[in-house]
Amino acid sequence: MSDLFIVTGGAGFIGRNIVSALNTRGENNIIIVDRLGTDEKWKNLRDLKYADFIDKSDFRTAVNQGGFEKATTLFHMGACSSTTETDADYLLDNNYAYTRDCCRWCDKTGTRFIYASSAATYGDGSLGYSDSDELTPKLRPLNMYGYSKHMFDLWALRNNLFKTIAGLKYFNVYGPYEDHKGDMRSVVNKAHGQIVKNGEVGLFKSYKPDCKDGEQVRDFIYVKDAVAQTLFLHDHRDVSGLFNCGTGRARTWVDLATATFTAMNREINISFIDMPKELRKKYQYHTEADMTKIRSAGFNSELTSLEDGVKDYVQSYLDRLTAIP
Repeated sequence: MSDLFIVTGGAGFIGRNIVSALNTRGENNIIIVDRLGTDEKWKNLRDLKYADFIDKSDFRTAVNQGGFEKATTLFHMGACSSTTETDADYLLDNNYAYTRDCCRWCDKTGTRFIYASSAATYGDGSLGYSDSDELTPKLRPLNMYGYSKHMFDLWALRNNLFKTIAGLKYFNVYGPYEDHKGDMRSVVNKAHGQIVKNGEVGLFKSYKPDCKDGEQVRDFIYVKDAVAQTLFLHDHRDVSGLFNCGTGRARTWVDLATATFTAMNREINISFIDMPKELRKKYQYHTEADMTKIRSAGFNSELTSLEDGVKDYVQSYLDRLTAIP
């Protein structure tokens, strides 16, 4: 019998790309779990090969009742990814309790559990970006989204589960099939639209005297590389724990915008806009994944540079979308 894979959030950004990568490996016995709602997320399912699609609520009920068949790996990407979501009860249920339900089911069935944590758990970054078990309890996320992710990390750590499960703290992931995410789309996606429409990109001003406008930095990772790190943890069941998923190299927002203009063969035209007041105290000025842990575990693939990733995303995907009538 062939392996069975379950991908929650399989119609979403990272989840959809995981399904596509599994298809490339010849794996089609995949159950996609998601809730499509009323946006255009359903379009991400086109061109994918999978065995079945199950509504998120039905799947959660089934695993809680122990009535779902064992799978080889459950990739749990199905969580609210909005960093500005303020409904704490919703985030607690969707990002913490749902993840805990899936993890308990995997523990009972012997299914490999790989889940999405977030770099938002690091808060202001003052404690650094080490994914060590020693640092995790000391972290103080800046928003409820980050805290809801952090809660599961802490629960797994307290229950000694990182001996068998794997979590990934995704940093700033960009790439194809994020169009449905609205304001949570990457700045590459937003910048492309702004350039097509106005020939200009607006970036947030800095509110720290030691940081110039646009020189706030992030660890930007192309989705293909994020998926490669995720599948590495599937391929190596002996490798468990909580891992950063990034590049280990921080780049500025100006670098990102410049790469987008260059990929589009447009003249660079960047303006700086006010940051909403409600974000100013919760804004991360620097993120950079410490990649030591996953590299030491055996992940040795070369990662895509920012310029090459943006070029591929723009020219193979975003330009094609804008060319469609």
